[in-house]
Amino acid sequence: MNAPDNAVDLIEQLRSVVGANAILTEPADMAGYLTDWRGNFTGRALAVVRPANTAEVAALVKICASAATPIVPQGGNTGQVGGSVPDANGRAIVMSLNRMNRIRAIDTDSDTLTAEAGVILQTVQAAADDADRLFPLSLGAEGSCTIGGNLATNAGGTNVLRYGNARDLVLGLEVVTPKGDIWDGLSVLRKDNTGYDIKNWFIGSEGTLGIITAASLKLYPKPQTRAVALVAVENPANAVQLLNRIKRAFADRLVGFEIISRVCLDLVLRHIPNTREPFATPQAWQVLIEINDSRADAPIGEWMEAELAASFEAGEAIDAVIAISETQIIELWRLREQISEAQRLEGKNVKHDISIPISKIPAFLHACDAALVKAFPEISLVCFGHLGDGNLHYNCGIPTQGLTNAAEINKIVYAHVDQFGGSISAEHGIGQLKRAELPMHKSPVALDLMRAMKATLDPHNLMNPGKVL
Repeated sequence: MNAPDNAVDLIEQLRSVVGANAILTEPADMAGYLTDWRGNFTGRALAVVRPANTAEVAALVKICASAATPIVPQGGNTGQVGGSVPDANGRAIVMSLNRMNRIRAIDTDSDTLTAEAGVILQTVQAAADDADRLFPLSLGAEGSCTIGGNLATNAGGTNVLRYGNARDLVLGLEVVTPKGDIWDGLSVLRKDNTGYDIKNWFIGSEGTLGIITAASLKLYPKPQTRAVALVAVENPANAVQLLNRIKRAFADRLVGFEIISRVCLDLVLRHIPNTREPFATPQAWQVLIEINDSRADAPIGEWMEAELAASFEAGEAIDAVIAISETQIIELWRLREQISEAQRLEGKNVKHDISIPISKIPAFLHACDAALVKAFPEISLVCFGHLGDGNLHYNCGIPTQGLTNAAEINKIVYAHVDQFGGSISAEHGIGQLKRAELPMHKSPVALDLMRAMKATLDPHNLMNPGKVL
């Protein structure tokens, strides 16, 4: 296909692939694709194209490659770091994959499900459930995020402790390369030791190396019984002690172990309707624990009670609420899941998605809290997250100042992350938000390897430019 001479020719060639109804060029029509859901990043684009299948994606990429036109792949546009929206120069096209929304196959003997990139995560979960299986990836945006976006960012969520990140749930991928070639790697094999693991080049790459168009995903037996408890602890050190006790007792039955500070719980109680204080006496720290089992007759509720009783005797826990019905389970999880929405309603704050070695989390919080309070006496520290896998959402707000001190707050937080051997991004990615920070926290050798891979696969920097590197 000949390279287009100008933007009008380019758009006509794109339209010839997807049809007139699947390309948007009017500002009002494109607006929802050009701003991230948090409203922190807004860009411009020549057009938004919405291919219906992998062949159309490949044809669109070839047209853009011939015209040296950047491409910004987009799923549900629910990311936290501005990775799914274009920059402000207006040269790129946004390629939305939300029309590619078919479940292609489910194999319950192999425990696999093959889905296109635009399938909503909740739809994947429901399809697995209909087949009496579990797809365990679960996060707050699951009603609107897509499986392609989940894989492009290596999403985490609340079940990582047992099932791993998105990367751990993938057997194979279908990818369109920056040249417009289709790599059909949709294997459902559990073992394939034939060289480099190509799928892992693309998982977590945030669309900078190619466009994921479909994935073969792992399924698991559906849990038949659950036990959930909200446990009050005096401090994060006791939370870590309790985590170790619960891991020893339940091993891979332990699904979630979430830490919630008092500030977080107060935000939820203030802003989210139909929520209530879980304890007779408000506590400084809470942990939400879930265990489950694939046997309906497993007495995991009794086991949970026994372990919590032992934790009281050991001084690890000081109060607990154990759910005795599915309604109560939902209510307890709602206190955790609504923290982000409560923060949004409270106002802007400086968000951090960090990981710290679990054993060092209490010392990190003690040191970093003190440094931030010393620098900003009015600061509100909103700390919650996946203690079981070391991932903290450590968010900082100054009610009277908004985000004006974000750079200084980041400097303090990231210095402590480095001090305690952590990472500045646990599950949200780098995108635009942390691109400038990455070289200060990633080794030069690692960055050189990343740049070499980018240069090899995408030498003209057309895939999601301005993100990650």
